[in-house]
Amino acid sequence: MNASASRARRSRRASVLAAGAVAALLVGLSACGSSDDSDSSASAASEGASAGAFPAKVATKFGEVTVDKQPRRIVALGWGDAETVLALGGQPVGASDWLPFGGEGVGPWAKGMYDKKPELIGTMEPEFEKIASLQPDLILDTKSSGDQTRYDTLKKIAPTVGVPKGGDQYKLSWEQQTTMIAAAMGVPEKGEKLIAETEKKFEAAAKAHPEFKGRTITLGSRTSEGFGVYVGGTGRVDFVERLGFENNPKAEARAGEGFSVPVSKENLDMLDADLTVMAPIGIPATDISGDPLYKAVPSVKAGNDIVFDDKDISQAFATDSVLSVSYALEKVVPLFAEKVAK
Repeated sequence: MNASASRARRSRRASVLAAGAVAALLVGLSACGSSDDSDSSASAASEGASAGAFPAKVATKFGEVTVDKQPRRIVALGWGDAETVLALGGQPVGASDWLPFGGEGVGPWAKGMYDKKPELIGTMEPEFEKIASLQPDLILDTKSSGDQTRYDTLKKIAPTVGVPKGGDQYKLSWEQQTTMIAAAMGVPEKGEKLIAETEKKFEAAAKAHPEFKGRTITLGSRTSEGFGVYVGGTGRVDFVERLGFENNPKAEARAGEGFSVPVSKENLDMLDADLTVMAPIGIPATDISGDPLYKAVPSVKAGNDIVFDDKDISQAFATDSVLSVSYALEKVVPLFAEKVAK
């Protein structure tokens, strides 16, 4: 999710240019009406989701959003939104594939949950005309940049549930995401049940590993542009804090509005902690583990580090949806325990 300011500006310009085209397309779709194929697809999309109580209201940064009736054609654009819809019994007709997974656009923990592959939509620069052509009655963009122009363009297509207050730049927990989407789908009780079940898994893992409590941890990544460290308010940090860890204090001291802070090669000692966990993004894992400067970091030198070389584990840890965190708990906690026990 590392995005430069120039890419964000391009996204805003694309949104403005697309708005007119979207409006024209919506007029055309309205005139044509829905086809039989569209109706049958919509019916399949809502299968498994209970009727719920409507109108449903969801609080967002952009104000309260009202969903008047059971959504039948959901387009899920936010990071992990599609997986959350699936977990709640819905079937998105369109979805963004952020990591990217390819195929149906979801991780292996959600394999087989789609009845029909969704139309895949762009991530930071979604194709608004394509979204409009899907004739959605609900758009989800709960874990997103929080860009006003992006939201304004989407809400012209259909009711859009964007980021909550304080949720800009992907700062949204899986619980908030599940709660918001469950409310919009009219299944709040199902959302509460999923959250409770997942919280019990975290509690069990923390209880089984009291050695995690109070230990400092660095959660970092490296891309082709360099190293970075994640800060509080993000899914990765929330994940480890639930297990008892304390996020790297040096990283927290530098935290701004973004979800991470850059770390120069000259300052890689900032990665030092009781446990250092790194993920490669778009590069081989060996570009981290084999870097002489990285190997000189005290925690790394002592063998108290993990570099994710299993793509599924890395992506589960990064996705932070109600489905992926259970998979991550199963796979990541044993790795943490092995290192902390050293």
